[in-house]
Amino acid sequence: MKAFLEEYLPRAFPKLPFLCVRHEGTKDLEASIPRKLRAWREPGVRFVVLRDNHGADCRVVKNRLTALCQEGKREDSLVRIVCQELESWHLGAPAALAEAFQFPALVKRAAKPKFADPDRLTNAAQELGRLVPDFRKIEGARRMGRSMPTSSAANRSKSFRVFCSGLSRLSAETE
Repeated sequence: MKAFLEEYLPRAFPKLPFLCVRHEGTKDLEASIPRKLRAWREPGVRFVVLRDNHGADCRVVKNRLTALCQEGKREDSLVRIVCQELESWHLGAPAALAEAFQFPALVKRAAKPKFADPDRLTNAAQELGRLVPDFRKIEGARRMGRSMPTSSAANRSKSFRVFCSGLSRLSAETE
């Protein structure tokens, strides 16, 4: 996720300063949220907590993360859930996928009905691996971060569009 965000965010939100903090899985993320948010003292900083869903109930996950942000005394944090995993966002933009992997046939292959709503795929990483046999998560995320359209409207993933909408709001607030 970090590799994707570090490539995508400067292009899509050039006026929004950011720092991506990587965690070792969901347990590490959830354990560190209150502690890190309480300890961060820089004025004017806003936090975005982004996590893969991995088949869980999105509302339950978001409520838990929001409660952890409140515990960290940062009620203004933006919490977003990737449904189901980052590769869903990649599949939501077939043209970007084809560009990133220099494989024009991907546009047609990713146009299959099962990819119409990539957030519903419970196995997006596997599906992406079938479409792009040499796909590797970190390098693939980097490539997609460079190729993903800066307009979220071009992506079929609703969770991607909601994430971008939240960042647009944050960007407007910081200007």
